[in-house]
Amino acid sequence: MSPLFRRVDRRTPQSRVVTLIRKPGCHLCDDAQGVVEKVCADIGVSWEQKDITEDEELHREYWEQIPVVLIDGAQHTFWRVSEERLRKALT
Repeated sequence: MSPLFRRVDRRTPQSRVVTLIRKPGCHLCDDAQGVVEKVCADIGVSWEQKDITEDEELHREYWEQIPVVLIDGAQHTFWRVSEERLRKALT
């Protein structure tokens, strides 16, 4: 894509919010949390986690995809979280 048409995100990493949607006892969720914690700590991004078993709307939307990572409310990835891809999306 031409640099002229590439969308520029002017937000600083510190103004971003990463949300991990997970469920208890999920080994993929534990792996995803480790990646999210590391990347967010390295960059200075805040993150939160939400339990899909406690939110009917999240359950309905994401049950077959957990763990799910959102950046600023938009879905970034699901199942496996790539440290490199998450870091790139936040910087």
